[in-house]
Amino acid sequence: ARFVYCAMSSLTILDRMGEVDVRAATRWVLRCVNYDSGFGNFPGMESHGAYTFCTVAALALMDGLGHVDCDGLAFWLAERQIPGGGFNGRPEKAPDVCYSWWILSALSILDRVSWIDGAQLAQFILSAQDVDDGGIADRPGDIPDVFHTFFGICGLSLLNAAPELKAVHPVYALSVEACERLGLPSLGFSSSC
Repeated sequence: ARFVYCAMSSLTILDRMGEVDVRAATRWVLRCVNYDSGFGNFPGMESHGAYTFCTVAALALMDGLGHVDCDGLAFWLAERQIPGGGFNGRPEKAPDVCYSWWILSALSILDRVSWIDGAQLAQFILSAQDVDDGGIADRPGDIPDVFHTFFGICGLSLLNAAPELKAVHPVYALSVEACERLGLPSLGFSSSC
């Protein structure tokens, strides 16, 4: 699922989608779905938040979301929110700020952000911020890094929790402004669900 997303995102940005068999790629990622409606990286692998994002975003780029049980998938994604507001990537795992991107962007693509507590999620992200040295860690009390800072900021943007942040596109992880400047398709993806 991850490599299909990377390929479709790159090909869309390069305006070269015509050079790939979209139907075959769609069939392949749909084989990665599990009984719980989440997606693994390969067929038969455990559902995981990051790979579910990769599949949902790839399907949005390939106009294939109509093949998915969007409510079942959104339920699995929303169940990743744990008490305290953060998301985990799999059941029974600790919350991690990076899933503020993986889970929230997939819910955004599915037009189901209202299924989670956005205020609690924003509070979790901000609680992982290092107020002295800057940056955002994977969880409160840990050391910040660029990876979690980027995904934390993207999550806050998708939540509209920080008005000074530019809107981020849930498929590309680029600002909506940059996507418009690049002429990327607007992807009316939520209408597919």
